[in-house]
Amino acid sequence: MPNELDPQIKEFTSQLRRLVDRSGLSIAALADRTGYSRTSWERYLGGRLLAPKGAIVALAEVTGTSPVHLTTMWELAERAWSRAEMRHDRTMEQIRISQARAALGEFGAAEAEATSGTKTAHRGAGTTAPPGVAGPAAIAPTIPPQPTASDADGRENADRAPASGANSWGVAGYQGPSPASARPATGARPAPPPDGPGRTPGTPNPDDGQPQAPRPTGRATGKGDKRRLTMFLTGVVGVLVVVAAVFFFTHQGGGKNEGAAKSPSPTASTDPSLPAGVKCSGSSCTGKDAEAMGCSGDLAATAKTATVGTAALEVRYSKTCGTAWGRITGGAKGDQVRLSAGKARQTGDITTAGDTIAYTPMVAVKDAAEAKACATLASGRTGCTN
Repeated sequence: MPNELDPQIKEFTSQLRRLVDRSGLSIAALADRTGYSRTSWERYLGGRLLAPKGAIVALAEVTGTSPVHLTTMWELAERAWSRAEMRHDRTMEQIRISQARAALGEFGAAEAEATSGTKTAHRGAGTTAPPGVAGPAAIAPTIPPQPTASDADGRENADRAPASGANSWGVAGYQGPSPASARPATGARPAPPPDGPGRTPGTPNPDDGQPQAPRPTGRATGKGDKRRLTMFLTGVVGVLVVVAAVFFFTHQGGGKNEGAAKSPSPTASTDPSLPAGVKCSGSSCTGKDAEAMGCSGDLAATAKTATVGTAALEVRYSKTCGTAWGRITGGAKGDQVRLSAGKARQTGDITTAGDTIAYTPMVAVKDAAEAKACATLASGRTGCTN
């Protein structure tokens, strides 16, 4: 048995093994007596699949054991099996969340690095701010703040002083606030500036004969915005690729292995009106396996029977599922069983040497009287139920 089995499931499986060993029955004989296939019993006794309640009741009848104790142990094992499935689902969910967070963390680091590089480029583009400038040191604002009335008084003389290409904001090419917004000093009446804005008559123009510093344009900012947009879109695509890979490996690549080790929940049902473990009813069951859909076991009964040679032929009927199927027991390799109900036809064969039981897929019927089973043995003998 798998080492990771829950102790209650392991104890229950060990009890099933002890009962089978004491009975002296082989797996093939056990399948013949209980109506459950040999492959199913190998999975039940190997701990790879939790046996349904109907199989446990059938095993108790075959081995002469009281079903009360076995049913109690089965209920405890069924709860442990459900808990194990819930833990597995939560573990897979946490793994997917952790992988998604890691992917988003890498994207955030790349975005922060790109933003930091853009800010460094903007710092290098402007001139070094002189002491006493407004704002953080050595950082040239993209849009300078508008001066207040008190600031204009202090900057009036600075506007008239020779400029070297730098100003109070440290922005190349910016000539300071407009003279119209500057407030004249108290008691002084400024004369019209004939030589240009911000200069008194006779004051030499420091810009005469010198190339003007280039004025800031929106090109650098546009390039930075495009670069940030490109980095953002690249990060989004990367996150989508990681999420898609996680989804593929957890739902596609791991689906096959999980399906071999984990059986469907014993209480799963597609219709809330059906009993626990029953997965279909009526026409939705047609062509499906009775055992896999939970319609066999204690939910089924033999409606018709006949003897063909040494084999027993039956029509099995489940009122809960509203279906019937044909079964042959005590047969041999090459024997075939057929079920017909109206226009519906289903067949089953014994294809493996040593097998003695075969059954057909289900057919939806309103009553067991609608179904008829026939058998054709490998010896050539045939027979049908009434």
